[in-house]
Amino acid sequence: MRPYTIANLSPEMKKKNTDAPAELGRAPLAYLNAAFLHSPDGRVVRIISEYAEPLARFRRERIQDTVVFFGSARFGPLEEATQALERLKSGPIAAQAESDPSAAEVLRNAEAAVEMARYYEDARQLASMLTRWTQTFKSRRHRFVVTSGGGPGIMEAANRGAFEVGGKTVGLNIRLPFEQAPNPYITPPLNLEFHYFFMRKYWFAYLAKALVVFPGGFGTLDELFELLTLTQTEKLAKRISILIYGSEYWNSVLNLNVLVEKGAISPKDRDLFKVADTPEQAFEILKDELTRYHLEPEAKPAAQPAPEEESLLNPEISRTR
Repeated sequence: MRPYTIANLSPEMKKKNTDAPAELGRAPLAYLNAAFLHSPDGRVVRIISEYAEPLARFRRERIQDTVVFFGSARFGPLEEATQALERLKSGPIAAQAESDPSAAEVLRNAEAAVEMARYYEDARQLASMLTRWTQTFKSRRHRFVVTSGGGPGIMEAANRGAFEVGGKTVGLNIRLPFEQAPNPYITPPLNLEFHYFFMRKYWFAYLAKALVVFPGGFGTLDELFELLTLTQTEKLAKRISILIYGSEYWNSVLNLNVLVEKGAISPKDRDLFKVADTPEQAFEILKDELTRYHLEPEAKPAAQPAPEEESLLNPEISRTR
C-alpha cells in the first residue's frame, strides 16, 4: 500500500489544500446573541430574565413587600381636567355641541374626565398616607411599598403620592403600542418594563400584601378577578387584602350579588374584599389588615433561629400551596 503523502493527492485536492478559508472569527456568546434572544427559541431565556432581573432589583433596593394600586390609565389630575373642560366651554365646541354629535361627545368626555379626576386625587392621597405610615417602621427592608402598573392615570397618582412624601415606589410597566409609558414619579431603580403580561402579573401578586382597585377598565377588571381567584382558591399562602375603591362606580359596573343568587360563587366569597369611598376609610382598612395579618404575627418571638443575612435582604415572595 502506498504511503499517504501530499504527492499522492489529486490535483483537485492539492488546490483545495492551498485555498483555505479566511480565519474564522469568534461566535457570539449565546446570552449576547440578539438574533437568538429575540427568536422563538430564546423565549425561555426572556421569561427567566423577567423573573431574575426584577428579583435582583428588589433585593438591591431592599423591598420586602408591596401594596398594589390598580385603576384606569385615563383619569388625570383634577386641575388639568378642569382646565381642559373650561377651555372647551369657552371655545367653539360648546356652541357646536347642540347640533354636532361629535362635538357633544367631546364635551361629555371632558365633563366625565372632571368627574373621574377625583379618583386620581384620592389615589394620590391614599398612597401618601400609606407611605407616611410605613416610614414609621423600624425595619431593614421597605414594607408595603406603593406599587402600580407604572403608567399614567391612577397608576401615576399612586406613584406620585408615595413620591411626594419621600417614599420608594415601584412601577411595573408593560410594553404596549399605546397609553403605557413610565410616569416620572417611579423610583428610578424600581422602574421595570415587561414584555410578558403573565410575568408582570407574577410580580404584582407575589410581593403584594394588599391590592387597592380604583375605577378602571378591562385591565383593572382582569387584575381584580385574577387576584380574587387566587385568594378564593387559596393559591397564595399569605393573606392579600383586597380593597375596592369607589362603591358608586363599581356598583354600576358589577353586580356580584347575581353570582351569589345563581350559585356561581358562595355568599362567603363576598368577604374576600372590602369597599371604601374615602382615602381615610381606605387607609384605616389597610392599616388594620396589614397590621393584623402581617405586622403582629412577625412581632411574636421566633420559634426558629434568626435568618441569615442574605434572607433578610430578599423580597418576601409568597409561597403557593
